[in-house]
Amino acid sequence: MNKVMSNKFYIAFYIAPALLLLLILVFIPLVLSGYYGLMDWDGIGEKTFIGLENYITGVQDKLFWNSAFHSFLLAIFSTLSLVIYLTVSFILASKIKGADLLRKIYLIPMLLSSVAIAQLWVKIYNPSNGILNVFLMSIGVENPPLWLANPSIVLFAIFVPILWQYAGFYILIYYAALKNIPESLIEAARIDGASAFQIATRIKLPLIKEVVSVTIVLAIVGSLKYFDLIYVMTAGGPNGASEVMASYMYKLAFSNYNFGYGSAIGFLLLIITLIVTLIVRKLTETKDKLEY
Repeated sequence: MNKVMSNKFYIAFYIAPALLLLLILVFIPLVLSGYYGLMDWDGIGEKTFIGLENYITGVQDKLFWNSAFHSFLLAIFSTLSLVIYLTVSFILASKIKGADLLRKIYLIPMLLSSVAIAQLWVKIYNPSNGILNVFLMSIGVENPPLWLANPSIVLFAIFVPILWQYAGFYILIYYAALKNIPESLIEAARIDGASAFQIATRIKLPLIKEVVSVTIVLAIVGSLKYFDLIYVMTAGGPNGASEVMASYMYKLAFSNYNFGYGSAIGFLLLIITLIVTLIVRKLTETKDKLEY
């Protein structure tokens, strides 16, 4: 086996299918997106080369930067929500009664498609017969909010189903990292008189900080390219109050038939995401690796 794995031919043979898929599904579309951004094209007819005009227009486009602001807000919300996920994981890892059942319940949203989740929450937020407003009216609120029609709160309303949808994913990651900590360390801390809070903050959290750093990157990058749930729930409305970069790109390319400009916006989204990823990874990298 060692002889096979040290043979460069076999190594190339085994990784070739994965590289081919990456080339076809990732790298070629990226190159084509950048190329189409140089064109004036409706996606069907003849292409007209216009150079960097689409990219210059995108950089000056207030609607694009407005959608970018909404994407960054979602990224901030998603990062803050990691505190909730981490807290729940600490509770589940502390051997509470029913922890196994709770873990399974938290994983249920991961089994549903984003479209199904969006439709579910649209009905929950329904202003006349949605369960949320019915409950508010039952406790005396005369004019409950129009959750998806009010520009000032629509982004916060959308974030709630996003928080719910990805709870199981992050809780499972944190839970696995916490359970990987040797119990002997925890017992030694208890013998030394450490409280549960001190054990969580001074022993467990430092030992899983690399996992936390990875989830921060995942949360931010995922939020910057978020699309499906938002598009189904509001289509970027009302009046662009929930428009994000991915939905703005989709509208330009497939609703306005401005495929060239939409591709340029998509390529700008890629550049922004890469820059943010590099910055976040630099800020969250850990120089001293803790071993146990």
